Amino acid sequence: MTDTQDAPAFAAMAERFRGYLPVVVDVETGGFDWNKHALLEIAAIPIELDAAGNYVPGEVAHAHIAPAPGTSIDPKSLEVTGIKIGHPLRGEVDERTGLDAIFVPVRAAVKKHGCQRAILVGHNAHFDLNFLNAAVARVQHKRNPFHPFSVFDTVTMAGLAYGQTVLARAAMAAGLGWDPSQAHSAVYDTAQTAKLFCAIANAWQKPYPAAQGGSSASSAGTIGAMDGAD
Repeated sequence: MTDTQDAPAFAAMAERFRGYLPVVVDVETGGFDWNKHALLEIAAIPIELDAAGNYVPGEVAHAHIAPAPGTSIDPKSLEVTGIKIGHPLRGEVDERTGLDAIFVPVRAAVKKHGCQRAILVGHNAHFDLNFLNAAVARVQHKRNPFHPFSVFDTVTMAGLAYGQTVLARAAMAAGLGWDPSQAHSAVYDTAQTAKLFCAIANAWQKPYPAAQGGSSASSAGTIGAMDGAD
């Protein structure tokens, strides 16, 4: 069998987004100000490839987080999310443990795909990234796998694809359905956002050629050299 026959018929994940692995993230919080409000729940789903090279959601990682010392809670936010802080069934963990519950499987997915770093995918993605970065700073976490400022935002993607920017409406436009009773759960919102990302990305005309031998290593080196300029 020749090298050409051995090569996959589609580009590897590491060759699609300049070495970044898309990872969908949703957070539930104690308010809108990431500088003072608590991170209360987080979920993440790495994007995978199926046997045909299409995007599919991977396994979910999730944590309920106890409010970090020094952070505050806006009671109105709890009315929206329905979160009951301190409830024994919530299984709260401290902030660093919660971040590790996300970062460990994300780093494993990045390594699996030969990527350089994860890039956060979210609906209004900078909201999620800002709360994530604030938590990382509070606990001085040194192994954050996410790019510190670049994101893929499904608000933009859904606005372009469906003319919808609200997650529930975009999900319905994509044929994914929407269950209001599960909304504002980090796991549910992450799962729906991951499905939305995959639906749009799979429908997009692919700009990249089939994987060619040696291209992944060379592009990875280039990414490592240029990453600080992004």
